[in-house]
Amino acid sequence: MFLDTAFLKNDEIQLLLEKTVDGDEKRNWVPAYHFIISSPNGAEMGKCDLRIGYNDNLYYGGHIGYTVFPEYRGNHYAGKACLLLFQLARKHNMEYLYITCNPDNYASRKTCEYAGGKLLEITELPEGNDMRDDGEFEKCIYEFTL
Repeated sequence: MFLDTAFLKNDEIQLLLEKTVDGDEKRNWVPAYHFIISSPNGAEMGKCDLRIGYNDNLYYGGHIGYTVFPEYRGNHYAGKACLLLFQLARKHNMEYLYITCNPDNYASRKTCEYAGGKLLEITELPEGNDMRDDGEFEKCIYEFTL
């Protein structure tokens, strides 16, 4: 199920596979890759992950998550990581992805726009969604056609 990821690099960043996680049908989770966003010389600049497959939870939770460490922000590294992850998603025959963020997370919204996302809606999370337990109630839903 999981594929080789050595190709996930460009002149500025490389995605180093940290781990893979099998899906969990009981929790309605799909399989996922977890990466370290690294410079070509090995400096860790952040993390990202890609969830493979489709289910209702991913509309609100997204297929890709990312964080860039504060000292590396402002260089579009999250957006560049997304563009690399799109290549891996295509190898899994995925045709589209969602990335979601909180409406007040302007840096993440800019990342989604940088990576070519289309804002579908800003919507309230449904009752019972796990993210509500963390105090989140709304999400911006961006769609990316692969």
